[in-house]
Amino acid sequence: MSGPHILRVERLTREAFAPFGDVIALEGARHFPINGGTTERFHDLATIDVCADGGRPLVSVFRAQPRALPVAITLMERHPHGSQAFIPLAAVSRYAIVVAPAGEFRPDAMRAFLAEGWQGVNYAKGVWHHPLLALDAVSDFVIVDRGGPQPNCDEIPLDGAWALDFTPACAGVA
Repeated sequence: MSGPHILRVERLTREAFAPFGDVIALEGARHFPINGGTTERFHDLATIDVCADGGRPLVSVFRAQPRALPVAITLMERHPHGSQAFIPLAAVSRYAIVVAPAGEFRPDAMRAFLAEGWQGVNYAKGVWHHPLLALDAVSDFVIVDRGGPQPNCDEIPLDGAWALDFTPACAGVA
């Protein structure tokens, strides 16, 4: 019997994640002063797409339990009617992201990323992703996604287990 499929984890960057949605981060974002110069606004960080077919934005908080390494990737999910944003709250150190393009699920198109606690992500409508993967500690995230009359979560089990290889993403990190 063969072992699990290996998925190499990349560092999360806007460019690498663009096919799947948005990286929500202040670094490199358009910003300007407001409120008489007492506040800096980092503007339009993600494309929230939740309003079609009677949808509305929902704001929730998810509290994720840390996953022990090695993490087994056994299922993927998607939200066919809206985007889903994950914005870390204080004390989130890092978390893993596993995604595949929208459309028919293809395991050979999966990619994995390592996000730092100052980076959020917004999955575009229909993008396949693994449920939240906190790594080091209990982690809270603000979630912006879709509420509406239609079910908005499809899950698919993976054929065999996938394991994450963090070596490339952690190279040079103390």
